[in-house]
Amino acid sequence: MPVTELLQRHPEIWRGATAHPFLTAVRDGSLPAGAFDTWLVQDARFVADLLRFQARLLARAPRPAQAVLAGGLVALVEELAWFEEQAAARGLDLTAPALPATAAYAELLQRVDAAEVPVALTALWTIERTYLDAWTTALPGAPAYREFVEHWTVPGFAGYVAGLETAADAVGGGGDAVFTEVVAAEVAFWDMALERVA
Repeated sequence: MPVTELLQRHPEIWRGATAHPFLTAVRDGSLPAGAFDTWLVQDARFVADLLRFQARLLARAPRPAQAVLAGGLVALVEELAWFEEQAAARGLDLTAPALPATAAYAELLQRVDAAEVPVALTALWTIERTYLDAWTTALPGAPAYREFVEHWTVPGFAGYVAGLETAADAVGGGGDAVFTEVVAAEVAFWDMALERVA
């Protein structure tokens, strides 16, 4: 089953992750800066966890998937440097403890790391496709957040997500369970930032 079929099989949870109130508030400017800053710090932690997961996946992935995974790793290293720049500019502490949603997502990555390659590739595609579609929903972004929205919707990122789709499809995809678990983790991550300022 092509992994994109998962989007049609689970439309409600997909909308919940990619049209979340956090994203609407980024688009219309109603998101408090504190909520965004909370999310940004936690997302930097998540990206560090994702880097470790993806490095291990590269080591065991089939040869045709290695190029896209290696390119993604380089991008994640660059993304962490970008997070450091943004945190410095905003006066944020990237060493702040992981909040529960971030810790739960890290545990999910650890479980998927032990799964078969098709499941792991489907999880990675789901993570990145959710991110791309979510930030596309937030376009163009209110002035306070526009730089971030543009950063996460560049054509190169869309090309990377397409490459992950090809890699996941080539090994048969990983099924509904991992897709729904990742999407639920994404919703919890958006919720976390809003709850911190509620």
